[in-house]
Amino acid sequence: MMFVFTILLMFALGTVLYLMVHALPRIAEEPQDKETFLDRWARSRIPEKIDAAFNSFLVKFLRRIKVIALKFDNAVSTGLRRAAAEEKDKKGFELKDISETPGNGGEKKKSETE
Repeated sequence: MMFVFTILLMFALGTVLYLMVHALPRIAEEPQDKETFLDRWARSRIPEKIDAAFNSFLVKFLRRIKVIALKFDNAVSTGLRRAAAEEKDKKGFELKDISETPGNGGEKKKSETE
């Protein structure tokens, strides 16, 4: 059922399109004698120059962005390597080492008991 409706819709659209194309040559175009500012500007070389300048700026800007991104990537990689090296150097921690270090209150407890 849906297939039949789709076929009918396409046939109707094709018919409308055919009638529009068939009637198109009967429409007369008005000759335009007066040129507007936009017409003259579009035919000049100014849009091409603007496009070339914009493309040049865009290429330089994107290259600078790429360099900044690569510098950032290099900094992150260096930090990760440094963190991995520090992680390797650590063998783990023991609670005994923490309790014997001065400044954590261990000395106070010894002096109070004496």
